[in-house]
Amino acid sequence: MRGNSGGVHKKMKEKQEKDWGNMADKFDENTIYVVGEAICEEISERLSQEKELGDVVEFGCGTGYFTKAIAKNARHIIATDVSKEMLEVAKRELKDHRNITFRIANCKATDSPDKKFDAVLMVNLLHVIKEPSCAMDESYRILKDNGSLIIIDLTGCGMKKLEMLKLAFRYIRKMGKPPKTDKGNLAPKDLEVLAENAGFEIEENKLLGDKIKALYFKGVKKCKK
Repeated sequence: MRGNSGGVHKKMKEKQEKDWGNMADKFDENTIYVVGEAICEEISERLSQEKELGDVVEFGCGTGYFTKAIAKNARHIIATDVSKEMLEVAKRELKDHRNITFRIANCKATDSPDKKFDAVLMVNLLHVIKEPSCAMDESYRILKDNGSLIIIDLTGCGMKKLEMLKLAFRYIRKMGKPPKTDKGNLAPKDLEVLAENAGFEIEENKLLGDKIKALYFKGVKKCKK
């Protein structure tokens, strides 16, 4: 009974895109309510330290909140998302940055040529998608040799139970039931396994934040033998 699997997958994809689109106008406001300004500012600050990024593609750019943090340190950024509503907000927020273009794209399968980009950025994406390994494989494909993969993902790893419960309550209140994913709560080791399986060498993998935590990962593409 697999004949309708493609249709089911398509409907799930359309629902996900619609759900993200419905959140677009208040996404940043709701995110800050859920996780707080402190961790968002820390992530932005850490991203701003990434220098000479060259040509970058960002998967799941959302409203462009974190795209802004690397804008001055990249030659050109293609900011992508599956939601056109999110991209419309991002265009407004980043209108003064002439080195950013916007594109609807699926992080698991793009039309970009092999070895096109110097860096791939994914912020708070892997824990909300199915088959995150596909996004890692696609990142490897489109990166130049020695290109950088930068991943930031909110995580419960290292958080106290009470803080996790509070965060879950705030999330449900503002954003509803979390999406069903394969890796809903990534730990540092999970990212290492995903990255190494895709062919990346680990350069940095650490936790950011005080009460609310996020993983900050940086990998380098090495040629597979």
